[in-house]
Amino acid sequence: MLRISLLPALAACALGLLGPAQAPAQVKVATINMQRAVLEANEIKKAANDMQAKFKPRQDQLERLQKEMATIQAQLQGSQMTPNQQADLTAEGQRKQREATRIQEDLQADVERERTDILQRSSQRMAEVVKKLSEDKGLDLVVDTSTTVFFKPALEITEEAIAAYNKAYPAK
Repeated sequence: MLRISLLPALAACALGLLGPAQAPAQVKVATINMQRAVLEANEIKKAANDMQAKFKPRQDQLERLQKEMATIQAQLQGSQMTPNQQADLTAEGQRKQREATRIQEDLQADVERERTDILQRSSQRMAEVVKKLSEDKGLDLVVDTSTTVFFKPALEITEEAIAAYNKAYPAK
């Protein structure tokens, strides 16, 4: 009988030794629009302008070829020509079409490759900036707004991330 009455007393003592339950820690969370942060960084804006200037001569060449092909097409439809003249003009139009296609494909591939390289580098740098910013602000979690259903605008750090990125990686 004594043994049975001691069991609840021992259980009560054991619970007392465990202490009160710990309250869950407050988690500090922020959101960021990572795509906007990367695309609005000064370095990206400068890179876009540099790419446009770099590829403009090839774009101009492509436009010039397209105008020449339109002129050839109009000549073929509008005027009376000998069969030899018509064949020569048709061959020239086909040659210009092949050249335009080659230039367009090369231009598109070069632009896409350079754009991808720039975006990858900038995205990695932005991730580093966001990590440092979150450490400085004591944040436990930063969530991209593209994967968030709802958040309070006060939680967003996109502007701060853009400013920190522009400071860490000024456009040259």
